[in-house]
Amino acid sequence: MLKQHLQFKLSQKLSPQQIQLMKLIQLPTQAFEQRLKQELEENPALEGGKEENGTPEDEYEDIYESDTDNESINTEDINIDDYLSDDEIPDYRTKTSNYSVDDDEKSVPYAAGTSFNQYLLNQLNTVYLTDEEWAIAEFLVGSVDESGYIRRPLSDIMDDLAFTQNIYTDEKTIKKVLGIVQELDPPGVAARSLEESLIIQLKRREASPSIELAISILEKSFEQFTKKHYKKLVQRHSISEEELKEAISEIEKLNPKPGGSYSGNNRIVEHVVPDFSIRIVDGELELTLNGRNAPELHVSREYSNMLKGYKDSKNKSKSQKDTVLFIKQKLDAAKWFIDAIRQRQQTLYITMNAIMQYQREYFLTGDERNLRPMILKDIADEIDMDVSTVSRVANSKYVDTPYGTKLIKDYFSESMKNEQGEDVSTKEIKKILETVILNEEKKKPLTDDKLAKILKEKGYPIARRTVAKYREQLGISVARLRKQI
Repeated sequence: MLKQHLQFKLSQKLSPQQIQLMKLIQLPTQAFEQRLKQELEENPALEGGKEENGTPEDEYEDIYESDTDNESINTEDINIDDYLSDDEIPDYRTKTSNYSVDDDEKSVPYAAGTSFNQYLLNQLNTVYLTDEEWAIAEFLVGSVDESGYIRRPLSDIMDDLAFTQNIYTDEKTIKKVLGIVQELDPPGVAARSLEESLIIQLKRREASPSIELAISILEKSFEQFTKKHYKKLVQRHSISEEELKEAISEIEKLNPKPGGSYSGNNRIVEHVVPDFSIRIVDGELELTLNGRNAPELHVSREYSNMLKGYKDSKNKSKSQKDTVLFIKQKLDAAKWFIDAIRQRQQTLYITMNAIMQYQREYFLTGDERNLRPMILKDIADEIDMDVSTVSRVANSKYVDTPYGTKLIKDYFSESMKNEQGEDVSTKEIKKILETVILNEEKKKPLTDDKLAKILKEKGYPIARRTVAKYREQLGISVARLRKQI
């Protein structure tokens, strides 16, 4: 049964200006520069650099009072994701699409160059092959993944050649052609397993007793090698621990992902540009915002003069009114963009300054054990802004410190209580865990149970499963795989 009823509900709608400001705050330095360049190209009423003869902004206000609200854009206590809606399409236009902030505008960079598969095919051109062998080799190269492996059985490849290429052959022929493909560079490419790739790489190297032993270990005792059962390897191959150590050293020099070693010019290198810089001057912390985030902009005097000329003219035709409306819209957009950039600068600086003061001890010493537990709400409460605003600053910005350039969000962490009931950062515990593992006896690495006991003795009572979680987050293997001879 359908019923109708009235319901009163208070809701806050974000203006298009607020949405655009949030988009600007979220942009790191390089992306911000691209956005600025786009706005300068698309809005002729906006100009870069200092205004030589004073600013025309006040004159513009006197000439034509804008219909838009020129009040400062308020971002406090606003959670954007809660208020974005499609039921209203605002008429405001500031030269960017008024989408939800979740619909970030993404552009995929394109870099010309030779692909990995094409790189392999180019090498095949120097090898004499029959037409059938060439077709099989081309298909095999097309089956090589980014890591450099062919992860399909030869029987499946044989079926695919018949169905898709109309090539009827047998596994023996495919295996022969595969051997030719496996002779291409980089060494180890087109292998069907890690074991096969490592053996191929070793056979390409200059022969020596340690190389021969390494090949024998991989061919006959690969499982024992991966599980680091060194005593079994010594017994099975009738060798000394020193000989085993030399063979393992040769294996450790190999590349487990031969495809990853390809350094063609189609790789896109990303350079990190710090948005902030923290320095220690006379024992005090000094924060600066990257100057590229504070461009000098002004409203075009030429456009303001055009608006002034319309006001002074006595006969106003319809075409003049249409023109002046266009000019006014451009000037409004330019003034808003300048104001938004100023607010962006202020928001970035205030947020980072609060983070710096909150983690003062860390930034003065560089010791990660001095990192305090800190969540987004801690900083949001400190600067009286919404959590979503702090998140947009922290998730995409880098800060240059005396201890390296780091992503700001890396300074945030949850808290745990130690035996004294004090709140300590999980980063502090991870740092101690990392130090304990670094100093362990490599022949007898510490298990997660033993690590948990050591941490408890140091005043951090955490469970074994928590130790395992932190160890994995640090990218450290289990005890068995850390074992060395």
